[in-house]
Order: sequence, then C-alpha cells, then structure tokens
Amino acid sequence: MESIPDSVPDSITTENLALAYEENLVIKHLDMRIPRGKITAIIGPNGCGKSTALKALGRILKPRGGMIYLNGYDIHRLSTREVAQKMAILPQSPQAPAGLTVGELVSYGRFPHQRGFGALKPEEKKIVAWALEVTKLGEYETVAVDNLSGGQRQRVWIAMALAQQTDLILLDEPTTYLDLSYQLEILELLHHLNREQGRTILMVLHDLNLATRFADYMIALRDGDIIRHGPPEEVMTAEVLRETFHIEAEVIREPHTKRPVCLSYNLIKDRENHPLSPDRGEAP
Repeated sequence: MESIPDSVPDSITTENLALAYEENLVIKHLDMRIPRGKITAIIGPNGCGKSTALKALGRILKPRGGMIYLNGYDIHRLSTREVAQKMAILPQSPQAPAGLTVGELVSYGRFPHQRGFGALKPEEKKIVAWALEVTKLGEYETVAVDNLSGGQRQRVWIAMALAQQTDLILLDEPTTYLDLSYQLEILELLHHLNREQGRTILMVLHDLNLATRFADYMIALRDGDIIRHGPPEEVMTAEVLRETFHIEAEVIREPHTKRPVCLSYNLIKDRENHPLSPDRGEAP
C-alpha cells in the first residue's frame, strides 16, 4: 500500500471514471476535480449519478473503470485506515446498530486514529465532546440513537464525521430530514469548518439555493455527465438549469448574500420536442 505524505494538499480528482450497479452503467467517463480547501456542491436531477459518484469517491462503490486520486495518489492503492484518516463520508440514510447510544456512535469517528480497540484517550474524548457540542447533541449523549427523530439522527452521523477530524468531508444530502433552521445550522457549521479550519467539503444537495449560498464551487450533473462546473455564478444560470433539470428558471441575485438564487421555475412547455424527452425514446 502507498501512504499519503502530509505535505500533499487534499483534493480528489477522477479520470475517465466509469460506475455501474451490476450491468447498469450509471457513469461512463467522468473527469472531475474537487478543489482543495473549498466547499463544493454537486447538483442534478434524481438518478443523474450524484450519489453514485460520491460513493465511488468515498471508496464505498468500486469503479467499473477509470481512476480516482486522493491527493494525487490512486485511492485504491491506499490502506483503508489512511483513507479514513484523510476523508470522512456521510452517506444517505445510514443505519446504526440497535441500542447504540449517541455518544458511542460519535466515538466511532475516532477509530481510524486508534491502534487496537482500547479506550479513548483524554484528548479523543475532548474531540467527541466538541463534536456533540457543535451539533447540539450534548444532552443526548446517553440516549439510544433509535429513540431520536430523523433530524436528530442525521446530526449524530454528522457529529461522527466531525469526530473523525479529517481534512476532507463528503456528505450525501446532509440536510435530509432537517427543518429550515437546522439546515442552516448544519451548513453554517460546515462553512465554519471550511473557513476557520481549512477543511475541504464536498456535498450532494437537492436545494439549489442552499447550494449556491454555501458553495464556492458547483458541479451540475445530468445522466452521469458534467453539464457545467465552476463558481455558483457560472453554474446557477437559466441556461444551465434548463439543460440540467429541464426547467425554465428565473435566476436573480439575492440582495444580502449577492449569490444567484432560483426565484421560480416551470417545466419546459414543449417537452415532447425536447431532445431528452422520453417520447423521443431517449433518457428521461
């Protein structure tokens, strides 16, 4: 196994990446770069390959072809422990073992940094306590994860990812099940980790306006292909949204953040003549 020198900047790149579930080829040739030290949001319609790509980057899904590089090194030639020390991933709808408490689950984030199965060291306990505090879970430390609401469980998994203390965090729909205030709390926390600690954040988001509000860099996917990538001002445009989502959108600048937002949208009226219409025998 190769090892990652600490001096190598964190980032992920892919070359001609092909991903499939059994015989269903979801992504054929994806070339993508995740900028170091930035917040990147992947957007796109359901089934376009967003979550599939994230699973491959997190080494949950083995590629059918192509390459994935973590800090310039082939991720599949690195040890599992070293990858886990450099990258934390929060998939969609993760499941915890029955009866596990909040504190126990969050402490699992320290395992990649431990040797053997000994008790947490005092400094590791402080990290777990910090992760519980910033996700507002301190009072639930001894509560079983099974007894929490969906939003609370989501925060527990995010706390575990934070306890892992990696320079790179991958999140698949981190605001799922959360109400508006908790969505902002989670994204502002990730923004703080990026700005104050320099962590690279990559997340899949369905909410376009949250993506443009918090991301420095965006990637729009459709049918496994990149439609556009770049800063929010270049990706959040009526043209890109039309090609990516098949909608006619009105995009304006939000007066406070000065970021582009989708004010309203409608389905493309002449959908039967759209080049990607199912009526034309092509991909929906």
